[in-house]
Amino acid sequence: MGEKIRVGLVYGGKSGEHEVSLQTALAVMGAFDFDKYEIQPFYITKAGQWRSAGVLLEAPNNVEQLKLSNNADGLALAPVFGGLTGAASGETALQAAAAAAAPEKPIDVIFPLLHGTFGEDGTIQGLLEMANIPYVGAGVLASAVGMDKIFMKKVFAHEGLPQCIYRYFNRTQWEKDPAFFIMEIEVALGYPCFVKPANLGSSVGISKARNREELIAAVELALRFDRKVVVEEFVDAREIEVSVLGNDEPRASVPGEVVSSAEFYDYKAKYVDGTSIMQIPADIPAETAEAVREMALRAYLAIDGSGLARADFFMRRSDGQLLINEVNTMPGFTPYSMYPLMWKETGLSYQGLLDALIELAIERHTDKQKIEYGS
Repeated sequence: MGEKIRVGLVYGGKSGEHEVSLQTALAVMGAFDFDKYEIQPFYITKAGQWRSAGVLLEAPNNVEQLKLSNNADGLALAPVFGGLTGAASGETALQAAAAAAAPEKPIDVIFPLLHGTFGEDGTIQGLLEMANIPYVGAGVLASAVGMDKIFMKKVFAHEGLPQCIYRYFNRTQWEKDPAFFIMEIEVALGYPCFVKPANLGSSVGISKARNREELIAAVELALRFDRKVVVEEFVDAREIEVSVLGNDEPRASVPGEVVSSAEFYDYKAKYVDGTSIMQIPADIPAETAEAVREMALRAYLAIDGSGLARADFFMRRSDGQLLINEVNTMPGFTPYSMYPLMWKETGLSYQGLLDALIELAIERHTDKQKIEYGS
C-alpha cells in the first residue's frame, strides 16, 4: 500500500452547534479506514481555543476524548510535531493552520466538521485558503451564502427557484421601528409564521409564532443568535431533502422525506428525542423526484457549491408544488443523518462517501493551483 493520506479533522467551534459538531466528528473518525488514512484531530473549544494532537492510532470511543484535554482520557496518539500543541499554547486558528501546513509530514487535506457560525459560514474556509491547504466542502463564497438565509434566498430568486414568502430585517431596524415590521409581517405573511436567525443551522433559535405576542418573543430569541432575522410564511407541506455531491459536475441522490415528531423539525426533534421519521426514498411520484433532484443541482450550482450539500424543500400538500427552503453546505454527517443515508440508498456507502469527499477536495485544490495571482 502507498503512503497514507493525512487528514486533519477540525471540529467543535464557537457555535450554537458545537455539540452537533462533536457527534459528527466522533462518527467520521470511527468510519475512516485507518489503513488508508492518518487522522489528525483539531478541536476548537467553545471559547475559540485550538487544541491539536498527534495522529490517531485508533478511533475515539466517546465525545470527551475528542476534547484533547491533555489527553487525560487515554486517546491513543502518535507524536507529531511536538504532540499536543494547542491546549498548552492557546495558539490561534491561523497558527494552527500554519502548523498543519508545514510539519515533517504535512496535512494532505483538512475536513472541517464544523456546523454553524465560525465554521460553516466561510470563515474557516478563508483561513484554509490563505494557508493553501486542500479542504473538504464548499469554498468561502458558497459557505457564506449557504449560511446566510437572506442572501441565499436572493440567489435562489435570481436563479428562478420558487420559494415561500419571507421578510427580513436587522437588529437596528427592529429596535428603531418594531411596529413597522410587525405590520409588514402580519399583512404579507400572516400567522402562523416562522422566525429564524439569518445565520445559524440545526434549527437553533427558530420559533413558530401564532400571534403578535409570540412574534415579538420569537424575534427577540432569534436576535440572541444573530444580528439579522428572517421571517417566513407557514407552508402546509411535506419536507423533502436531496443530497448533492461533486464539484463542477455534481450529482444528486434519491430524495428523502423527514416526518417530524414535533410541530416542526426543530433542534429537539433533530437531536434529542430521536423519534422523527426519515423515509428514504421519499414516497413521491417519479416525476416529482426527478424535479426535486434537478432543482437541488440548480441551487447547488447557483451558490457555487463544491464537495457536498443537502438541499431542503417544501412540497405543498394542496397542489404538490416544490418550494426550495435552503441549502446546507455542511449537513449532519453521522451514519444516521439524512445526507449519508440518502447516498446509501443511492448506492454509495458511508466509507465510500468519505473517500469521494477527500478526492473532491484534492481535485478542487489542484484545479485552483492553475490560477495566477499576479505576475
